[in-house]
Amino acid sequence: MRIGLDAKRAFYNYTGLGNYSRDAIRILSHYYPTEEYFLYSPKEKKNNRLSFLQQRDNVFVRTPFSFLGNLFKKYWRTYDIVKDLQQDEIDVFHGLSHELPIGIEKTNIKSVVTIHDLIFIRYPYLFPYIDRKIYFEKFKSACNRSNKIIAISEQTKADIIKYFGTEKNKIDVVYQGCNKVFQSEIDEKTKTDICKKYNLPTQFLLNVSSITDRKNQLTILKALLHLPNQHLLIIGDGKKYKQLCQNFVANNNLSSRVTFLNDLNLSEMAALYQSAQIMIYPSIFEGFGIPILEALFSKIPVITSVDSCFAESGGKHSVYINPLKEIELVEAITKINSDSSFRNNMIIKGYQHAQNFTDSKVAANLYKTYKSL
Repeated sequence: MRIGLDAKRAFYNYTGLGNYSRDAIRILSHYYPTEEYFLYSPKEKKNNRLSFLQQRDNVFVRTPFSFLGNLFKKYWRTYDIVKDLQQDEIDVFHGLSHELPIGIEKTNIKSVVTIHDLIFIRYPYLFPYIDRKIYFEKFKSACNRSNKIIAISEQTKADIIKYFGTEKNKIDVVYQGCNKVFQSEIDEKTKTDICKKYNLPTQFLLNVSSITDRKNQLTILKALLHLPNQHLLIIGDGKKYKQLCQNFVANNNLSSRVTFLNDLNLSEMAALYQSAQIMIYPSIFEGFGIPILEALFSKIPVITSVDSCFAESGGKHSVYINPLKEIELVEAITKINSDSSFRNNMIIKGYQHAQNFTDSKVAANLYKTYKSL
């Protein structure tokens, strides 16, 4: 097969959608090396997280062929790219992040679109009105015009059916994985060196996420007021909500017990995961929650939220709390830290659950969807 992939976010983004796109490219080209993969991006931007492409002779990067496409890159990605797909004789095109080019449905090219979540419908107050309108039309159009839809969780599949009226047989649930670096054990010296580099104590709680209202870091900060001996590391970035969190830290004399980091490389992140006591992820709603999976592979306990997709990614042996009640978080942290048997069972069972999301299994499920077309 000649497989086309919308790779804009693989080149441009460094968080959720970018990670998903890069991992899909990486694992498919590795586990199914006889196929050819064409990565379509408005520009081939330098991105160190795509360094694996240097070892792949079955992956080809494509930027706009035409003068018009190079001049108007948004137009190219929405419309003109279809001509390039036809010229490359693509068999299956996969929109990795909610979108498909207009007109692909009029060609012989089979199409797949991944829908990560419909949070903008469930929680409209988190998004500007114009953004909600654009997302709704764009996502629904892609679902209607595609031959297959990939939902990253059963929760997302249910939302697609509910809000778009899509036939359930058109949707395949293909869980996400996480980067291989989180699935490999890091030696103690490296972990110690990374912790020293960032002036971290030997024990700390961890949160990895963009710092926004929906990710709900304030619940962790409020819980910290009841846990005087705990240090918190937040890896991520944000704007207004991050400033709100930083103000809370300053106003409650927590500056010595809270560390904010961002722009880390993946190896540093993996070392910090494996050095942490507990991963805390009190998000209000997610399509999947990759940091939960990264933590389970890193063999640390996870505390996350009830409802949404969290039980799918976290499994039966993570701890689930009401994300708006910091006292439940305090109790969960205290239980894990004080009961070594409970903690060890969480780690062992959590790591076993993570094996459902290995690279080989995720790649096989993606490939199965392509082959079905």
